[in-house]
Amino acid sequence: MAKKDQVVDVPEADENISEIDVSAEMRGSFLEYAVSVIYARALPDARDGLKPVQRRILYQMDQMGLRPDRGHVKSQRVVGEVMGKLHPHGDSAIYEALVRLAQPFNLRLPLVDGHGNFGSLDDGPAAARYTEARMAPAAVDLVTGLGEDTVDFVPNYDNQFTQPEVLPAAFPQLLVNGASGIAVGMATNIAPHNLAETIAGAVHLLDHPDATVADLMRFVPGPDLPEGGVIVGLEGVKEAYETGRGAFKTRAKVSVERVTARKMGLIVTQLPYMVGPEKVIEKIKENVGAGRLKGISSVQNLTDRIHGLRLVIEVKNGFNPEAVLQQLYQRTPLEDSFSINAVALVGGQPQVMGLKQILRVFVDHRLDVTTRRSRFRLGKCEERLHLVEGLLIAILDIDDVIAIIRSSDDADVARERLMTAFDLSQAQADYILELRLRRLTKFSRIELEAERDELAARIAELREVLESPELLRALVKRELAEVSERLGTPRRTVLLASSGAPVVGGAGASSLAALPSVPRSGKGLELQIPDDPCQVVLSATGALARVEGVDPLEPGPRAAFDGWRAQLPSSVRSQVAVVTEDGVAHRIDVVDLPALPRFDTGMSLAGAVPASELLHSDSRPVGLLDPDGSAVSAMGTARGTVKRLRPDVLQRDEWEVIALDPGDRLIGFAPCPDEADVVFISGDAQLLRTPAERIRPQGRTAGGVAGMRLSPGVEAIGFWVVDAPAESVVVTVAAAEGALPGTGQTTVKVTPFDAYPSKGRGGQGVRAQRFLRGEDRLDVAWVGAGPRASTSDGAPVDLPAPDGRRDGSGSPITLPIATIG
Repeated sequence: MAKKDQVVDVPEADENISEIDVSAEMRGSFLEYAVSVIYARALPDARDGLKPVQRRILYQMDQMGLRPDRGHVKSQRVVGEVMGKLHPHGDSAIYEALVRLAQPFNLRLPLVDGHGNFGSLDDGPAAARYTEARMAPAAVDLVTGLGEDTVDFVPNYDNQFTQPEVLPAAFPQLLVNGASGIAVGMATNIAPHNLAETIAGAVHLLDHPDATVADLMRFVPGPDLPEGGVIVGLEGVKEAYETGRGAFKTRAKVSVERVTARKMGLIVTQLPYMVGPEKVIEKIKENVGAGRLKGISSVQNLTDRIHGLRLVIEVKNGFNPEAVLQQLYQRTPLEDSFSINAVALVGGQPQVMGLKQILRVFVDHRLDVTTRRSRFRLGKCEERLHLVEGLLIAILDIDDVIAIIRSSDDADVARERLMTAFDLSQAQADYILELRLRRLTKFSRIELEAERDELAARIAELREVLESPELLRALVKRELAEVSERLGTPRRTVLLASSGAPVVGGAGASSLAALPSVPRSGKGLELQIPDDPCQVVLSATGALARVEGVDPLEPGPRAAFDGWRAQLPSSVRSQVAVVTEDGVAHRIDVVDLPALPRFDTGMSLAGAVPASELLHSDSRPVGLLDPDGSAVSAMGTARGTVKRLRPDVLQRDEWEVIALDPGDRLIGFAPCPDEADVVFISGDAQLLRTPAERIRPQGRTAGGVAGMRLSPGVEAIGFWVVDAPAESVVVTVAAAEGALPGTGQTTVKVTPFDAYPSKGRGGQGVRAQRFLRGEDRLDVAWVGAGPRASTSDGAPVDLPAPDGRRDGSGSPITLPIATIG
């Protein structure tokens, strides 16, 4: 320490201060920053399609031995290795890049096999310490050949390690997985494509260097997005392929289905690129709440790991599902746009590239990689052949070799004497000195001679490849075909022209998926279904449907195997009631019923929905009722009770139409004017025809009156209202004695209805069919015009010609009859 009052010499401060222009310094510094972002962070190299951080991750994982056949390791370990050796820019940036390489919804062909929570379209990934990773099979094809001088290596940030300037890349990674990045003053955005299609395009360009973009689009028709979806209109895609910039629309894949018995719905199974289901649901709820979307009652996310994406959007009754879908396309992410801006580094310079330029850079890269690899392998083979030839010389004169070695003072002297005695090179002499005694056997000599011949053939082959451009291209094509065969997958995204017609890809493209059953344009679609007149039909099997038109339905040739039990005129936005055998009327909306087309020659009931699904009741439907109508209806029960019902308007969903005795059930229900006849047929083949005017209409709580008197143990099997006697027939089907119901049918008989006399109510009626020996009951019966009989699986059954004998026997049956309508 200096003593008090002692003077201490203080060196003068450094006054070497330079004055600079701040604006010039800012320009220079910003330019350096921009160049660093462009070249070292944001833009991919056009050769391997990777950004520096992605390339370093894959290279380091390869160095760590994290191959697909090895176990996973913690992602944090990979991040640490990459950050410490190659990429000193923070662990979060490296982990984000690694996560993207592992996400199947982000990349068409993932390069990292992730284990754990790597995120979803609506949620981020778990921390790096919780997830594990290894290379995916596709990543191996990107790094294969790194040890064969296929690419240049450059120093890392501190010159302690080296890293590849570019990866060998055995497939067009830039097109297959696309790219996105924002640099300074420029950005890139490239859509993913199908691997098999892009390789097919590259092979075509190898064979035809002058190919046009239109030629290449026969092989690469458009992007193939990871989650599928639909691309509508390819004009923007073609423009992007020609100029490097363009835009196209992507839509979700949606089908219109019946989600419940009374509800139609829109089923979303694929979404546009990088659109998550939660984002769609949020937008739907927001627009419904604001009144901008109409006709939607609910939306559910039924996505799971087994069935994949499934969004169910329920459509309100009375709304056109296709028009609702057009609203969703306009106001939600179910339709999105993708802008292509294909910017990548070529020779260290950023360039805007079209399809041909991208494929050309890749093809040139593969030719260069294959050439350098062949040259490397040629050098290795020549070096090995040189050693094998020297070893063969030594084995032929092994006694002299041993003598020279034993008499030499040290290895250097032995080397020189061997080189002089046998005219060997230094490398050959060193190899002989390292020779193990086990290589002196006769078998080893044979092995060496075989290896020498094999090496000579391999060298000749490699020299031919290096000297012949045609053989070099053939080798590249063969290797590309092997990658396509191993890694190629079918196309997922449907391509549609602006007109809505599907566009089928060329070589390498798989068959396109089924197109969504929705119109491509919302023009002319009404949001709400109009209140048009229609006919509500109840089929003979108990199914319901609506058919457009006001005219009554007539059977025809196209409907030979279809039959209906009842039809009721109504309108689409009205209501009808279905009466079931338990005596209850169930009110339903007509719009809930499936709409079936009417043909000039009739109609088909294929597509009708079972009434049990609409009514949530197991009771069999027996007829239709207009709940607001003024017509009188009639009904009959299995115990012979008949009732005519006065019209009554009720504001209920369900109500009783008759008070049934315990154990009794309705067997028929139909509109019944005074001029009509009501008909019972019993199981013992008795038929009772009674004028309807003799039955006084009653209120809905009444239990009816006696209609048909039945023998002990016998029930009525059918009840009908006939208002056109001259056109109607009676069909009866007899069954064998002791057979179970629905089985053992033997004969069938068709009789004109006018053959049966009219009787008063309360009687037994007359016999409708004479039983043959072994017959004891009727299995099926029917009364009406234009009968249609069918089996249980819907096959038509021919009925015999009408028989004027009301009590005659039937004709042998050809097929068992399940229903008649």
